[in-house]
Amino acid sequence: MPIPEGLPVVDHHCHLSPSGEGVEAARRFRAAGGTHLFLATQNYTREPVRDLAGYAEQYATTERLARRVTVETGVTVFVVIAPYPVDLIGQADALGLPAAIDLQRAALELAGRWVEEDRAVALGEVGRPHFPVAGELAEAAEDLFRYALEVARDAGCPAVVHSEDLDASGYARLAELAAQVSFPPGKLVKHYARAVLPTAQRVGVVPSFVARREVLRACLAEEGPWFLETDFLDDPARPGAVLDLATVPRRAAAIAEAHPEDVERLWIPFDEAVRSVYGLELAAGGRT
Repeated sequence: MPIPEGLPVVDHHCHLSPSGEGVEAARRFRAAGGTHLFLATQNYTREPVRDLAGYAEQYATTERLARRVTVETGVTVFVVIAPYPVDLIGQADALGLPAAIDLQRAALELAGRWVEEDRAVALGEVGRPHFPVAGELAEAAEDLFRYALEVARDAGCPAVVHSEDLDASGYARLAELAAQVSFPPGKLVKHYARAVLPTAQRVGVVPSFVARREVLRACLAEEGPWFLETDFLDDPARPGAVLDLATVPRRAAAIAEAHPEDVERLWIPFDEAVRSVYGLELAAGGRT
């Protein structure tokens, strides 16, 4: 069975780099049947960003990559920007913690303005380091996470969360944090989700599942909204990590061929979740 006519094929979270494959990876995605990418910014220098001009250039690099991909491959790209939460650690070492906090806040505010100017569709990745950090740093990261949600709330956009793996209690804590700043949980996305929990245990937080075979087979049975992603890093030192950019369209084609009874479930991550979380219409007319 072919993929349903009119169904977009969406990788919800990936990275591209001017020093990596860049547009060539997007060509591979397109050749496999992919149509839309959510492109998250990243630090392209490998050194701690030391000032707001550095973040402005980082965001602009992501925007230029997105434009090139669309022009040269026909893939539609949505830009997602924010200072990476783990940046705080290197910045605290280089600048001192108070200055690092001020820089992160300013970079979040800049990202919010980009959303308001329709140059980006979400703030991300925001959140906390996915590994233990010491007292003051942990407190600062949590305060910045809360501030990121406030900025996204005021900009009227989703927030894409970087954090440790979450179980049911972790999802509950995330939803509670969102409630504390009146951020709508239906706009809060847990990037790099690997545990497939029932909808009720996700308490309004939207998972973006890593598109590994075993995860995909499990999440197809779950109600939406949820997304699929590769978290492709485009790092020459780690080729294909986390998953190759062609993975999502290849997984979709495999579902259509081997499990045609499940193919309609692909409307959840590729159409329905995009509409409910981002307010974006990718499929003309939606599911038929």
